[in-house]
Amino acid sequence: MAVTYEKIATTTLGSDVTDVTFSSISGSYTDLVLICNIAQAAGNNGLRVRYNSDSGSNYSYTTINGNGTTASSARGSSETNLVIANTSGSTTLELLVIANIFNYSNTTTYKTSLGRGNRASSNVDATVGLWRSTAAITSIQLALGASFPSNNFASGSTFTLYGILKA
Repeated sequence: MAVTYEKIATTTLGSDVTDVTFSSISGSYTDLVLICNIAQAAGNNGLRVRYNSDSGSNYSYTTINGNGTTASSARGSSETNLVIANTSGSTTLELLVIANIFNYSNTTTYKTSLGRGNRASSNVDATVGLWRSTAAITSIQLALGASFPSNNFASGSTFTLYGILKA
């Protein structure tokens, strides 16, 4: 099997922090894959992202969520950040997120993403996102909570960014 993923960067937190940023992302890949194993210090709500420090109302998302008993959906448009995983619950959150960011270096199209979140104790979700910008993504800032940022990532959380190699 050909190797298609190349690790760009990994961060493991040694203390609680409000946000994690990957910067100086090379444009030499076709797509990006973000894998996060998150422990949350307090609060609830999902994982959110900003690209290139853009805090304008340029993000939209649609998410579906299920817990084995009920299903729900949510939508946001003209948001100041993008929901990547929308799992929520009590004050303790352990969340695994895998997000694909498509055509991130293309400078003629808006950027789309597909995030999948799994909160082991309660629910799963899938979220499709749109960043209405044609700029190449060179940085990704991650945060938790209903606003950006409002909750802490706990010590021990890991974040890995991969690039998918061009054929």
